[in-house]
Amino acid sequence: MKIVIVGDGKVGWALTVQLAKEGHDVVVIDSNRLVLEEAQKSLDISVVHGNGATIKTQNQANVSGSDLLIAATSADETNLLCCITAHKLGCAHTIARVRNPEYYAQLYDWKDELGLSMMINPELATASEIFRLLQYPSFLRRDSFAKGRVEIVEIELKEDSFLDGCKLMDFDKKVKVKVLVCAVQRDNQVFIPDGSFQLKSSDRLHVTAPSGNLAKLIRNLGMSQRKIRDVMIIGGSRIAFYLAAELLRAGVGVKLIEKDPERCQELSDSLPKAVIINGDGSDRNILDTEGLAQSDAVVTLTDFDEENLIISMYANFLGIYKVITKINRTEFNEVLTGKGIDCAISPKELCTSDIMRYVRAMGNRKGGSVTTLHRIVEDRVDALEFQVGKGLWFLGQPLMKLRLKSGTLLACINRRGRSIIPGGSDAIEAGDSVIVVAAADRAIQDLRDIFVD
Repeated sequence: MKIVIVGDGKVGWALTVQLAKEGHDVVVIDSNRLVLEEAQKSLDISVVHGNGATIKTQNQANVSGSDLLIAATSADETNLLCCITAHKLGCAHTIARVRNPEYYAQLYDWKDELGLSMMINPELATASEIFRLLQYPSFLRRDSFAKGRVEIVEIELKEDSFLDGCKLMDFDKKVKVKVLVCAVQRDNQVFIPDGSFQLKSSDRLHVTAPSGNLAKLIRNLGMSQRKIRDVMIIGGSRIAFYLAAELLRAGVGVKLIEKDPERCQELSDSLPKAVIINGDGSDRNILDTEGLAQSDAVVTLTDFDEENLIISMYANFLGIYKVITKINRTEFNEVLTGKGIDCAISPKELCTSDIMRYVRAMGNRKGGSVTTLHRIVEDRVDALEFQVGKGLWFLGQPLMKLRLKSGTLLACINRRGRSIIPGGSDAIEAGDSVIVVAAADRAIQDLRDIFVD
């Protein structure tokens, strides 16, 4: 497909890399010539210098002949105008990044009139993801499929785990709940395992499970089920506002530390049930005075990765039960593992994944459309949900008679509201949705691509 991206910032660059990698014809529009030159040196893309909201610049990029325009500049108004202009020029699909909560709320009902196919709010998506992690703090990550009925969760095997040395063919018997280990991270290696794979202490497991089995999985693994009753948030960003509001609605106590007095006043007016502290959240004395050590959870949401990392490492040193760290730059994520940064979250990655899901769904083929896409194991593995079409050669055949390509795994079948962790005697039927896990470099877009013909 031909895709135009307006804005080559963090989100725009991440999208450009992924879309070019998957073989799309990408054109990037930006007002900064140096940024465009660097992008063109690194990737096989076209670039246009100019204001992406003008008809002149969009004509240079041939937006009228494009399948999709993605507006990801730093200004909501510019993004909206880009999409309106593209729609008027005949581009059928447009996506705008809209960060202002007031805009986002009022524009949702006007999407069709404005020609918007999709709006993305990275801050709101990040807050929702953090809230989900705080609901099950034993998990390092949660990704949802099948409208929330199935999840892939990340857990770490402790040194004294009873699963040390367990082969995956015996995993269900050990944990006494029907789940599937679909990926394993061991040091810097990633495995999409088969039944003979043997687990070791300190492995990070990505487990597919029906949502109703999550509590039982935690209990049978002997993991702590402590409920989060109060959260300390460091930094008063939009993410912090969204998260605090959601926590308060759930009855969780919130203490928020922000050093800008004007922002503190805004937050105090908007969140009357939260405790708002005007202070520097990176100051150890303030953290100690405000009771960091007594908090159930801490979430670091300042604008600086370095501050978030240091505060999170200190919180882990104090033994805080759950620590979540916001990181903008994700190039060094693997270095953080085992350094007191167990649960990191990136707004850029969440935004990119949502848009990539939409792009892949646009490329529907007979083999089924991608309805959900999550990148797991530090973006090295894709977990994709497909809607299964009719007339496919593998329908109705027992899985034991089918051969999957190496590096792929069929993790779950969802049929009329029922989630099936598949065995050899199960089969895929038309109308099912299925979850496939595959190495990210495979860039699977069609369900038929996972099978050996």
